[in-house]
Amino acid sequence: MDDTLSRIGSQLIERVSGPMKFRLVLQPCMAAFFAIRAGLIDAKLGNRPYFWALLFPKRRDRATLGKDGWKSIYRVVILAVVLDVIYQIKVIHFVYIGEAIIVAFVLALLPYLILRGLVTRLASKKKSPTQAAGTEV
Repeated sequence: MDDTLSRIGSQLIERVSGPMKFRLVLQPCMAAFFAIRAGLIDAKLGNRPYFWALLFPKRRDRATLGKDGWKSIYRVVILAVVLDVIYQIKVIHFVYIGEAIIVAFVLALLPYLILRGLVTRLASKKKSPTQAAGTEV
């Protein structure tokens, strides 16, 4: 078990300086693009921040939220997995699918989850109590 964890750790660290390191910037940027787009739509519709709503569903159920998020990001996740598999074949000469999933999570899903909720919060217009009553400040 220790050997497996140390192998995974060392191979993940080697990806930072190895070939195809452009994807370490490209994939989070693509995830950010889709997160910003979805976050602005959420704000326009008055939805709660995505990750918060996914953890604590209120109006919609968790399955609907999951489908919505997957529809928005699935291409980036698949691209992240495919690029990591290509990297593994080129450098390691073997494919570890678990490592590819870890890389896809870190480079695509995590930035998406963080940014979509953040954009929703920033873009949604919060009314002050006086504006809600109809008086302008």
